[in-house]
Amino acid sequence: MLSIQTTNLTKSFGSLIAVKDLTLQVRTGEIFGLVGPDASGKTTTIRMLCGILPPDGGAATVAGCNILKEVESLREKVGYLPQKFGLYGDLTVLENIHFYADLYQVTKKERRERIERLLRFANLEPFGKRKAQDLSGGMKQKLGLICALIHTPQILFLDEPTTGVDPLSRRDFWIILYDLLKERVTILFSTSYLDEAERCSRVGLIYEGELLVVDTPSSVKAQMRGKILELRTENNQKSIRMLEGIGLFRGLVLSGDKIHVLVDDSELGEQVIREVLKEKEMKILSLLAVRPSLEDAFVSIVEEKRKK
Repeated sequence: MLSIQTTNLTKSFGSLIAVKDLTLQVRTGEIFGLVGPDASGKTTTIRMLCGILPPDGGAATVAGCNILKEVESLREKVGYLPQKFGLYGDLTVLENIHFYADLYQVTKKERRERIERLLRFANLEPFGKRKAQDLSGGMKQKLGLICALIHTPQILFLDEPTTGVDPLSRRDFWIILYDLLKERVTILFSTSYLDEAERCSRVGLIYEGELLVVDTPSSVKAQMRGKILELRTENNQKSIRMLEGIGLFRGLVLSGDKIHVLVDDSELGEQVIREVLKEKEMKILSLLAVRPSLEDAFVSIVEEKRKK
C-alpha cells in the first residue's frame, strides 16, 4: 500500500528549477530518506507534499488526498516538522503542545491522554512546565515532534530534524522514530547526513532537483561503479588539493579523518596516490581498499550524472 505517490512533480522559482519531474512512491509504514546536499530540492519537495507549496506541474497523492484539490483534508492527515519549527520560547512545553492541539482542533477529551503518552514517548514528562526557550536543541526537536504528532497523523514529514543536534539526542530521536513505525506511521525524512540515511528503509538521492536513484541503502551502495581507497595522511586537506585534477580519480571526499578516493582500478589508484604524495613529501599514515559508504555511492552517482 502506498502513502505517497508522485508523478513528474515540478516546481520552479523564476529561472531556477527547484524540483524537476519527481516521480516517487513511498510505502505505508516505512521510513523513507530523501537525501541530498543543501539546495537540492528536499525542502521544496516536502512543502509540496504537505500542501503548503503548490507544484507548477505533475501530480501527487498523499494519504489518499490530491495535494492540489484536497489540501484541507491532507493537512488533517499529515504532521510536518520543518527545519525551524515554530515553538514559542516564552510558553512552557505544555502550553506549546496545547497551542498546537488547538490549531489541529484536538478535543479536550482526546488531548489529555495523547499529551501524557507523547511526553512519556519523548522522555519530556519532567519538563512540562519548563519554557521552550530554556530547552536544549535536542529537547526542542522532541517538543516539535510532539506538536507535529498531537493530531495522530498518518504520515510524518521531517525536514532535516537532527541538524545541529548533538549525537546523543540524534540517537534518542531515531529511537522515537522507530517506535512510530510500530504504529504504522509513514515517515518521510530529509537529511544531508549520509550516515543517518543508512537507518532508513529506503532512500532517494536527490541532486539539483532531480531524483537520481531510489532503493534500500545497501542496494544503492551495490549499484556504485568503482572502488574506494581510504587514505589518511598527516594533512588531509593539503593531500586532497595535491590529488585534485588527476583524471584517474573519479571522486575525492573527506570522510571524518580520512579521504575516500573513488577509482576504477584500486591497485593502479594506490600506486598513483603513493607516487604523487611521495613526490610532494606528504606522509601517508594509512591507505587501503574499503567497502563504499552511502556517501561514496552518492558522490559516484553524481559524477556519473555530470558526465552525461
